[in-house]
Amino acid sequence: MTDAVWSPDWFNIGVAHQTMKAWRGVEAQHVVATMRLVDSPDEQTVLESLLEGSKPRVPAMKAHKHFLIFTPFRYRPQHPSRFRKGGTLGLWYGAEELYAACAEVAYWRHRFVLDSAGLAMGDLVTEHTFFQAAIDGSAIDLMAPPWVAARSTWTHGSDYTHTQAVAQAAAENGVQWICYESVRAPEYRCAAVLDVEALDIVANGTTQQTWHCKANRDAVMLVHGQDRYAWDF
Repeated sequence: MTDAVWSPDWFNIGVAHQTMKAWRGVEAQHVVATMRLVDSPDEQTVLESLLEGSKPRVPAMKAHKHFLIFTPFRYRPQHPSRFRKGGTLGLWYGAEELYAACAEVAYWRHRFVLDSAGLAMGDLVTEHTFFQAAIDGSAIDLMAPPWVAARSTWTHGSDYTHTQAVAQAAAENGVQWICYESVRAPEYRCAAVLDVEALDIVANGTTQQTWHCKANRDAVMLVHGQDRYAWDF
C-alpha cells in the first residue's frame, strides 16, 4: 500500500500552534578566516564591520534577535534544500535532539566533500557551533495526521518536489514552521522555520557547544569532548 498524495485541503484541519526546542549546527570557521588577514583585535573589528556591510540586509523583525537566529533568512543559497528551492530566501533548520542535528550536518559535510574535486583523496576538518533555539508558532506536523499519510513523500532521500511545494503552500497559509521527520536520523523530529518571528535563542551555558568534524568520501565523524558520532557512507 502506497502513501496518500497530500492535499492543500489538509491546511483546513492540519495547522496548530506548536512549540519545540531545536538544535542547529553552523560552521564556525569565519573568525579563524578573518584572523589570518589581520594583526590586531582592532583590525579584525574593522574587517568584520566591512564584511557585515557587504552582506544582504538583515530581515525585518519586530525585535532584535541573535545573529544565529536571523542569518539564514538573509541569504538566497543557490543549492536547494528539502523545503526550499534554489535561489530563494533561506530557512532555519534544526532538530529536536542533538544527535539528529549532528546527523544533518554530517550529511551536508559529506555532500560538500563529494562535490569538491580538491577533497577527493583527503580529509576536511571543520569546527562547528551547535546551539539551541526555541520555536513557537503556527505549524504543520508532517509526523501527525493528516500529513503523516504522505510520509514516503516527505521522507524521500533526494526528491524535494513535494516538500518544497508544501512549504510554499504553508507560507501562503500563514504557517510559521514545519515539523518533519529527519531523513538522516529516521524517527527523530526536525523543524524547518519559515518565519523568523517564530524563533528565539535559548541563552544558557549548556545550549551552545563547539564540535569538531572530520569528513571524507567514506565517513564523517563529529566530536565534542567525550561525545562522538560517526557515519559511514
